[in-house]
This record gives sequence, C-alpha cells and structure tokens, in this order.
Amino acid sequence: MTTQTYEHRLKAGAKGAPLFIVFHGTGGDENQFFGLAEQLLPDATIVSPRGDVSEYGAARFFRRTGEGVYDMEDLARATDKMAGFIAAFAAEYKPSEVIGLGYSNGANIMANLLIEKGKVFDKAALLHPLVPFRPKDNAALEGAKILMTAGRMDPICPPDLTEALAQYFERQKADVELVWHPGGHELRQTELAAVHSLLAY
Repeated sequence: MTTQTYEHRLKAGAKGAPLFIVFHGTGGDENQFFGLAEQLLPDATIVSPRGDVSEYGAARFFRRTGEGVYDMEDLARATDKMAGFIAAFAAEYKPSEVIGLGYSNGANIMANLLIEKGKVFDKAALLHPLVPFRPKDNAALEGAKILMTAGRMDPICPPDLTEALAQYFERQKADVELVWHPGGHELRQTELAAVHSLLAY
C-alpha cells in the first residue's frame, strides 16, 4: 500500500459527499488549491496530493526531459500510482461522485488518468493541460464530464494541442466543454466561473 501513498492534505467531508481531489501545478504543493476546493465544495471530502517528483526543487507528478517533452515511462508509473491512491480514498469514503481539478502539471496527470484508466473522475476540470502525444482511444470515457480551460497566448500549452485534446475526449463520447481566455498560462476568473458551472451540473 505504501507504493500508492503521496504526501497529502485531507479534509474528511460528510458521509456520502463527493470526493474532491485537487492537483497542483509545477512548483506548487498540497496547499495550492485546498482553500479553493473548500470554497467550491465545502461539504466534500477534499484530498490534495503533493507530487512525488522534484525538478530542481519544484514538485511535479511525473518527470519530463524538457519543456513539453514527457518521460513516458515515468508518466505511466505516476498514472498507475495515482489511480491506486484515488481508488483507496473512494473505497474508504464511498463518495457520491469523484471530482478532480488540476492545473498545469496537475491537469496533465489528470488527463493521462482519464486516457489510460477511463472515468476515474465523474467530473474533471483540466486547467491548462498539455498532452503532447497522441492518446489511445478509451471507450470507458463515454459520459465523463470534462471541463478544459486554456489561454489563447499560453506559451506552455499551444492552442492546437489544447484543441486536439478536446477533440480526443469528444471522440470518446465524453461531455466536453472548452473555455478560452485571451491570456497565457495564468488562471483567470472566467475559468473559475466555468469550474463553478461544472460542479453545479
């Protein structure tokens, strides 16, 4: 079981409440989105893992060999480990639904969980994800509710790759919404408003 463990922050919610898992960006930690999660779903069980990879002291969920170039072997390791981590909390808390929110590197591990494992999340908010490879089809994604947000001028996540990922999820018959803002890699209020709408859906 220790192989599935991350340093994490936890707030146990009401019995049968949603399980809300939030994933930080590169250099963030388990506190980055915890307060936001409490504001968004105050009754939920909230879990925020800290990435177990250090890139020059910055926490990440998987290794990369360059900007936008992923260590695919480590991504597979991280995806399997995170799937086990989530499954353990789902088994313990028996939530009404499992919801994920991730930003940047956190959105990337979430995206790969969906690609590889199917509907790990009933609702997923991917804020500025980057998937620089061609994902395999996964029919188990049908019906998953996925919000993607992005910046038109994002230097880290090229808009064409964002569009390609949204189209991939649509081909898997997921329920996808893609929300753009005119800026870069920063989070904006329009994105948080879209997250509110997803959670109320």
